[in-house]
Amino acid sequence: MSKNRLNATLTHRIDVSPEHIVLRIVPTGWDLPSFTPGQFAVLGLPPEAPRLQGADDDIDSTATGKLIKRAYSITSSSVPKEYVEFYVALVLSGALTPRLFELEVGDKLWMSPKFTGMFTLDQVAPDKNVVFAATGTGIAPYMSMLRTHLEAGHARKFAVLHGALHSWDLGYRDELALFDQKYANFSYVPIVSEPGYELDEWRGPTGFLQDYWVTRPFDVIWGSTPEPKNTHVFLCGNPLMIQNMQRVLEEEGFKEHTKKRPGQIHMEKYW
Repeated sequence: MSKNRLNATLTHRIDVSPEHIVLRIVPTGWDLPSFTPGQFAVLGLPPEAPRLQGADDDIDSTATGKLIKRAYSITSSSVPKEYVEFYVALVLSGALTPRLFELEVGDKLWMSPKFTGMFTLDQVAPDKNVVFAATGTGIAPYMSMLRTHLEAGHARKFAVLHGALHSWDLGYRDELALFDQKYANFSYVPIVSEPGYELDEWRGPTGFLQDYWVTRPFDVIWGSTPEPKNTHVFLCGNPLMIQNMQRVLEEEGFKEHTKKRPGQIHMEKYW
């Protein structure tokens, strides 16, 4: 398979907001590989692909002929293998996202035939609870994990803390709220940092994730306090959120997980 051949097709597109889209992509002439929820794939388009009107000036040369490629976390379950779903935020100055935002159903693009990444639940014992903290599109890898692993009656508790500037930027909000109602072992907490811009009064938590965490909400939500001995925390999204959450967690005794030194804080720094 040529590294530059457009080998996949966009079959479904959802415009979540003017700056966020959900794309479902299927391979053309090859089978989707197995992957572990939390991993990512690489998408690509040629430089001559049209860019979204209003995007910043393009700095990529069309003379090289090389595809513009970027990695995106997979949001779809690892089980059905019918398509691969991605949650993409627009970067007006970016090389690829203004082109992805111009795609229509039926258009071709390139997708890596191999998926990879270590930001998974593989390093978490099945008897440990898991808190997924995210801002913006950092929710993406968690959706794959939840869609694959969330089961009714399971002893492990899951929770999602999802922060965004506005409620309309909370991707997958309806699905996560449904999970919250359906599964007794799952909790969903959307957090808005600029509630003054809401069209309707925002009645949920406001501010930043680290400030919400220190209010000890899980004493009420779970009826117990997340501690290093019973809980792992995943962080994905804005680097400042990751930095601040890591600081707060380490003050409580949590440690960063590495291959050499296992811990309870797992971070995906993709910005």
